[in-house]
Amino acid sequence: MAQIHKVRLQNFKRFETFSVIFQPEINLLIGDNEAGKSSILTAIDIVASGSKNKVETVGLESLFNSKVVEQFLSSRRNYVELPVLFVEIYLEDQKDPDLNGNNNSENLVCDGLRMTCAPNDSLSREISEIIAQDDAIFPFEYYTISFQTFSGESYTGFRKFLKQILIDNSQINNEYATREYVKAMYSSNTKDAEKHKHKNEYRKVKDSFKGNVLAELNGRLSKYAFGVRNTHKANLETDLMLTEGNINIENKGKGRQCFIKTEFALNKNSKNIDVILLEEPENHLSHINMKKLIGRIRESSGKQLLITTHSNMISTRLDLRNSILLNSNTSLAVLLKQLPSDTAKFFIKAPDNNIMEFILSKKVILVEGDAEYILMEAFFEQEGNSLEDSDVHIISVGGTSFKRYLDIAKLLKIKTAVIRDNDTDQQTTCIEAYKDYVSNTIQVFYDADNNRSTFEICIYEDNKVICDSMFSRGRTKLSVQEYMLKNKADVAYELLDKQSAVIVAPSYIKDAIKWIKE
Repeated sequence: MAQIHKVRLQNFKRFETFSVIFQPEINLLIGDNEAGKSSILTAIDIVASGSKNKVETVGLESLFNSKVVEQFLSSRRNYVELPVLFVEIYLEDQKDPDLNGNNNSENLVCDGLRMTCAPNDSLSREISEIIAQDDAIFPFEYYTISFQTFSGESYTGFRKFLKQILIDNSQINNEYATREYVKAMYSSNTKDAEKHKHKNEYRKVKDSFKGNVLAELNGRLSKYAFGVRNTHKANLETDLMLTEGNINIENKGKGRQCFIKTEFALNKNSKNIDVILLEEPENHLSHINMKKLIGRIRESSGKQLLITTHSNMISTRLDLRNSILLNSNTSLAVLLKQLPSDTAKFFIKAPDNNIMEFILSKKVILVEGDAEYILMEAFFEQEGNSLEDSDVHIISVGGTSFKRYLDIAKLLKIKTAVIRDNDTDQQTTCIEAYKDYVSNTIQVFYDADNNRSTFEICIYEDNKVICDSMFSRGRTKLSVQEYMLKNKADVAYELLDKQSAVIVAPSYIKDAIKWIKE
């Protein structure tokens, strides 16, 4: 089985230069919108297919990095400075003579595939004249597309060195995408001799239909006759469909189509598939079906999976150490495989969490309870900015889970403020417990008075007049402070609803807000 070790891109879509290393089995591409997750899958799919037609269908102008094109057009526009686009797939080295060589940008001797889009040098004079014009546009039409192995040998889709299948669940009802999927799955589940026999028999059936069923009709026609289309656009592979229970999957719901396509590709009988490129499998799936699909993926073997996702469940249940984080502001890929194993296992078993929101955030305030979460936005806005304007995200994680999130924050350099109770022992609970985490990007904030042991006590003592006026009425057994401690979320919501503009935040929370905004 061929496996992808690394992918390098130059001037491809949003990436001017980019490289990422993949693991042999599961790889989760995580990133916010426009981070380039889908672009990486597209690049691999095109290069593995060896199809110029795929490039032409998408359009070279759509694949080329727009910033590089603009920079060239605003420069001196010399022919020798025309940008070149390439995609390189470095394969796990098997010393295949057809693949092995140093025909790559790193000049490494290894197995691999390369697509290059470069100016056609035989037309250099014509291209130079075009780009010299005052109103010149970029000469995409004068670029050539070539597919070569690292040995320097050209290849096409008729000889595939890396057998891939792309399942794009954003196009689940796209007729062309479904047809291409069925065609690829048919090829992966049939032997060559079997395939040739099927095509021959199918053509016989068409000829028989024309010679027998249409014979009477054509006999009544004098000059013209009806036939059956039998070309590369109308053959066995274009006419095949995939069914479940005798129902064409195109007539199934979107969620079921997604599940069937992925499960079928993972099937052990699909032996001729090396790499499955899976685009956001969570699309259209219910919570239960997503859990079932995750189970199928975890049980699969013998195939390398590259999965793009925004799903908390998929990213955690398939082990965060398989994640590759893409940032929309840079061209860097951060691998989470160095995450401590106990933290990865925690998120696999933990209740549904906000891990994706945390991973994709620039700045985060972690709080340990619903009450803090409910009031934090109001406290933040009292300091003059909204959370969105400050790029700050608030997540409630529970006091026992802080370190799990901080393990990720350390790797990703996410600026994180932890707001927690001192539990009457600030030295042990808030200082010693986090000594291995505190840094320029991670700080822990707590009340310095051990007698003010919880958030609710701090709120009451800093807002006695407000709290007494709101919660003392009808109190016969519990004091106001005791009532607040026993009804944390309800009290916080009522304070937010009626006193959000005037309630005073404890000083340690003000300090946390000031620090996170810096």
